[in-house]
Amino acid sequence: MVSFTPTELDALSLSLLVALWSISMSLPLGIGAAWLLSRKSFPGKSIVDGLIHLPLVVPPVVVGYLLLILLGTQGPIGGFLKDTFGITLIFTWKGAAVASAVMAFPLMVRAIRLSFDSVDRGLEEAAATLGASPTRVFLTITLPLILPGVIVGMILAFARSLGEFGATITFVSNIPGETQTLPLALFTQTQTPGGDASAIRLLVISVALALFALIISEIISRRVARHIAGAGSKS
Repeated sequence: MVSFTPTELDALSLSLLVALWSISMSLPLGIGAAWLLSRKSFPGKSIVDGLIHLPLVVPPVVVGYLLLILLGTQGPIGGFLKDTFGITLIFTWKGAAVASAVMAFPLMVRAIRLSFDSVDRGLEEAAATLGASPTRVFLTITLPLILPGVIVGMILAFARSLGEFGATITFVSNIPGETQTLPLALFTQTQTPGGDASAIRLLVISVALALFALIISEIISRRVARHIAGAGSKS
């Protein structure tokens, strides 16, 4: 039986904590951003779309450094949070969750936006014609229809958060027990003499968690595709 060291278990539990907080923080914004990009036309929409998806194409270190500038204790946002609420993000697991959320946000938005695009607008219009308010239409018609996409987006964001490295180490450093997630712990072991066995264990854990999340995402995606195809054939 494979045994894990306290440091490895701390890295695993911290990674799960960071990933869960990451998707919890970004989900409401992800749904709002996906709705905006799918349903609204406005000047500068392509710029907004580009900014949302920017973390996918720029080096993660760039994102981490921007977070350091903005959310550090001397930054405009980080300084305000510290002086007003006593909240410090830099060098804390909360900061790691923020970094992971930023890096995973585009994947979540993309999945949810595709669900918005596939919704039959006629159903929403029919509900509105019958007197339902926009809020009720969204909660009773739109949200249930996009729920599979929301779930897929959450799973993809969760998997991405588990693997986040560059932005995290740049923004919150690599502090065991505080900010050292699985990728950072793996990196540490590869730089430590005699750390090969621990590195392999961490590698297996990371791959297993990511693979499990991707398999679940694929299963849900196929079910959604069959559901949409079935609905289309009936109509």
